[in-house]
Amino acid sequence: MKYRCLMIDDDITIAETTAEYFNIFDIPTAYVTSYDEAVNFLRENRVSLLLLDINLGERSGFELCKQIRAEYDMPILFISARTSDDDVLTALNIGGDDYIKKPYTLSILLAKVKAILKRYEKLTEAASAVSANVVSAAAPSDSRELVITDGLVLDTGTHKLLKNGEIIPLKAMEYKMLAYLLYNRGRVVTKDEFLQNVWEDTFIGEGTLAVHIRHLREKIEKDTGAPEIIKTVWGVGYIIENRED
Repeated sequence: MKYRCLMIDDDITIAETTAEYFNIFDIPTAYVTSYDEAVNFLRENRVSLLLLDINLGERSGFELCKQIRAEYDMPILFISARTSDDDVLTALNIGGDDYIKKPYTLSILLAKVKAILKRYEKLTEAASAVSANVVSAAAPSDSRELVITDGLVLDTGTHKLLKNGEIIPLKAMEYKMLAYLLYNRGRVVTKDEFLQNVWEDTFIGEGTLAVHIRHLREKIEKDTGAPEIIKTVWGVGYIIENRED
């Protein structure tokens, strides 16, 4: 089945109440109360957005987030009574898109979820093609392969990243970001430009942008600690420099 939202919280009262409220307002929502239930549910159902508690009994929502991020691409909103800056930063750095502190108001949470779902579903609908802003008018009309470095190529016809002939899977947003950087090779792409032209949404925070850049680097860089392809221009944005050959 397809659900727009899945609530993962070991407090059954909170989980059930939130799911019921969302369903009243036409956001099909299910809930589970444990780590294992969440994993099994996602294998059997399609979900657009997760509301994830940090404390899941003997397991951790942080651990679950890492596992989900390795397999799925959907917004993850952490919901927790833990309010330390360390918890917030950890949640965002491992792939969370937002952090909501308990107690929360159901109406405000619903409004936030609706806004994020609208953006996410818009991106999903466009996932089969690069947005008009990504495909630069200066790009050759018959160009299908963009050489990144020796042995590393982005095929714009199939949206595949090839490393020495081997396919490296890219998520839709990772492809759009890499393509945009390559079509604008040799100049700095500012963070605001990314948010406006690639994400098409200035609501997304810089933390989320940085997380996606990190995931992209993990797929193309030899050493993510010292990136040679996607370089950071501190305080400004990112650049892929022109090739020397």
